Amino acid sequence: MSLIYAGAPVFGTSTKTAYVIARDAEYVGTALFFGGIAFAAGVWPAGATVVATRRLLGAAWLLGSVATLAALGLDGAWVSSAGPSDFFTTRVFTVALNTDFGRQWIVMSLLWGLGLIVLADLLRRGEVAARSLPWRVGAAAVGLGTLRVFGLTGHSGDTVHPVVAQLADLVHLAAMALWIGGLAMLLVGVLPRKRPEELRVVVPRYSMLALVCVATVIGTGTVLAWRIVGSLHELTSTTYGHLLIVKIALLAVIMAAAFGSKTWVEHRLDFAVILRGSRVGLVRPFGTSVAVETALVLLVLTVASFLVTADPGR
Repeated sequence: MSLIYAGAPVFGTSTKTAYVIARDAEYVGTALFFGGIAFAAGVWPAGATVVATRRLLGAAWLLGSVATLAALGLDGAWVSSAGPSDFFTTRVFTVALNTDFGRQWIVMSLLWGLGLIVLADLLRRGEVAARSLPWRVGAAAVGLGTLRVFGLTGHSGDTVHPVVAQLADLVHLAAMALWIGGLAMLLVGVLPRKRPEELRVVVPRYSMLALVCVATVIGTGTVLAWRIVGSLHELTSTTYGHLLIVKIALLAVIMAAAFGSKTWVEHRLDFAVILRGSRVGLVRPFGTSVAVETALVLLVLTVASFLVTADPGR
C-alpha cells in the first residue's frame, strides 16, 4: 500500500504535505547533528566547550528526534487515509508499524536515543570526549546507522543493482551531513568568536573536508540519479526528474558560493589572521559566503525530502 501512496503528487493531500515537511525537518536535524558531531570530533574539538555549538547540537538532536516520530505517525496517517491531526493515535501508529517504513523508523528512533547518549557525553566531558577514540567510534557507529536507515526508505533499493546504489546512497548522505553540519558549526560557532588563531587552524581543515564532500556528493549523486531515473526522457518528463533538475541547479549555485569561500581561504585568510580581520572587515565576505552556502544547502535538503516521497516514474 505504501507504494500506491508513493505515486501520489508531492502535495496530493494535507497529510502528505505534513509528511514531506516532517521528512524535511528530519533531514535537516540529522545533517546538523551528525555533521556537527563529526566537525567537533575531527575539525574543532575545542568547539565542544563553546556554548553556541553545544546549543546547536542540542537543537539539532531535538529537531531530528521529534521529526522522526512525527514522520512515523504521519506515514501511518497517510497510508490509512487519515488526516494529519490523527498522526499520533494508536490506530495510526499500529498501521505504521505494519509497514517496512514503520519498522525502519522505530530503529531510527532507537538510534536517536543512542545519539542522545553521545551528545550527553560530549556536553559533560567537552573537548576530552571529542578527542576520545571510543567516543568517536560510538558517534560514527550511531551516525552511519542512522544514515543507513535513511537509505532504506529511499529509492536506491529499486534500482537494477541495489547494493551499489545503496552504498552510493550511504556515502552521499554522509558527505552531505559532513558538509552541512560543518557549515553550520562554522557559521554559529567559529566565525562569531572572531579569533585569528582558530581561523588559522579550523578554516583550512574544513575547507579541505568540504572540497572532498562536494566532490563525493556530485559523484555519488550522479550514480544515484542515473540508476534511478535511467534516461534523459524520464529526467525531463516526470515530476521526480523535474525535482532532480531543481536540486542540480541549486547545487550549481552552491558551487559558486563555495568557490568564493575557497578563494577567500586561499588569498585572504593569512591577512585576516595577521591583521585580526574581524576589526577591518576582512572576514565578513567569508562569513557571508558561508551563510549563503548554508541556506542553499538546507534548501537542497528540502528538495531531497520531496524526492524521497515522489515516484521516480511519475
